[in-house]
Amino acid sequence: MIPWKKLGTAQIPNNGGELQLSQRGEEFSIRLSGVRGELMNSRVYNSEQVLAELGCTALKDKADAHVLVGGMGMGYTLAASLQSVSSTAKVTVAELIPDVIEWNKGPLGECAKNPLQDPRTEVYLGDVAELLEPQQEKYDAVLLDVDNGPEGLTHADNNWLYSQIGLETIFNALKPEGILAIWSAGADSMFTIRLKKARFKVSIHTVRARVGKGSRHTIFIAQRPWRSANNN
Repeated sequence: MIPWKKLGTAQIPNNGGELQLSQRGEEFSIRLSGVRGELMNSRVYNSEQVLAELGCTALKDKADAHVLVGGMGMGYTLAASLQSVSSTAKVTVAELIPDVIEWNKGPLGECAKNPLQDPRTEVYLGDVAELLEPQQEKYDAVLLDVDNGPEGLTHADNNWLYSQIGLETIFNALKPEGILAIWSAGADSMFTIRLKKARFKVSIHTVRARVGKGSRHTIFIAQRPWRSANNN
């Protein structure tokens, strides 16, 4: 069997631990120090693609749509977002860790067909929350794959995104009928309640990690109504 080769490490800000990128043949893996198992593997990406497809389902023919992707990962969500929008759209990907962007410009790039090279892609180095807090009705879709789901694993600050105030901030950052799509390792009934309390219309999708097989992941789809309840 081909052994794993370590390609690099990256520190998560605020003592969040260390990421390690490894390669075995054409397969790549990203692991988090102190956590058993992988965070990401280049062979397992179906649910990340479905996240983008569901989140951008109405944007294929919409001119000048703007999508915000939280989390670069291995580039699969970004790549699927670009495939789901028009030629005049813009997709902003926010990534907290500069090394992850560099990995995707280098050895990881081929995994998702180099989405960073698409002229519609805009990279923001920093917390995705920084692009949400001051905005009002800016985005057509917000896709979050920044952690293990509504309960932060890799970075405690991610918990704000899934809090009541965080969800209400995202609601205000979306245009009417805009969609918030969130990847999660599993279901979370209390998170569904928080989404509805933030005035979203919610649907939940269970998706295989790989097409037709593998573990089951959860995609939360939350749509901002055309008019919020407070404006009816």
